[in-house]
Amino acid sequence: MADAPQHRLGELMEESNPAFEEVMSCVFGIEDHETRTYLTLCDQPGSTIEELATTLERDRSTVNRSLSTLQERGLVRRNRRLLDGGGYVYQYTAIALPNAKEMLHEALDAWTATVHDVIDDFDDGAQ
Repeated sequence: MADAPQHRLGELMEESNPAFEEVMSCVFGIEDHETRTYLTLCDQPGSTIEELATTLERDRSTVNRSLSTLQERGLVRRNRRLLDGGGYVYQYTAIALPNAKEMLHEALDAWTATVHDVIDDFDDGAQ
């Protein structure tokens, strides 16, 4: 991962029963359309930007930016496929959903541990 994601865990605190997609967006600090791109790739591994743009009904530049973010977060892999007539095309595949879920658990566990440390380290006499 290039940059640490800017999680939005505070948004989850406001939801009593958040959807999986919302949890994923908040924990990984990604936009909802990026989460939709990841989930689409889970169903359609090896997709190109053009194929994703059609499926998601988004423009190619938006899909390309989403894929870049997802790659930075370690959620998507890119492979280059050579074309018969020359040239190449990039194909994208999402990491397996169980791996993404494990990453979510790890991120939430780390955040929870930090909050517990803040609580434990609070010195009431310092106020």
